[in-house]
Amino acid sequence: MTAEINLMENAVYVVIDGQLTKVTSKQFGEDTIIWKEGRVFDVIRSQRVRMSGQDVI
Repeated sequence: MTAEINLMENAVYVVIDGQLTKVTSKQFGEDTIIWKEGRVFDVIRSQRVRMSGQDVI
């Protein structure tokens, strides 16, 4: 099987059993990939908020 992706777009691609999943970018934050027995098991997404005097975040 083959898939076509746009190389002009910032993203991470994960392939599991021939199924393609795109992990899209976000403005700020961190993505952590968890592996189990040589396969991607989970993606943990966290977001950073810069403090600049907001009343509420």
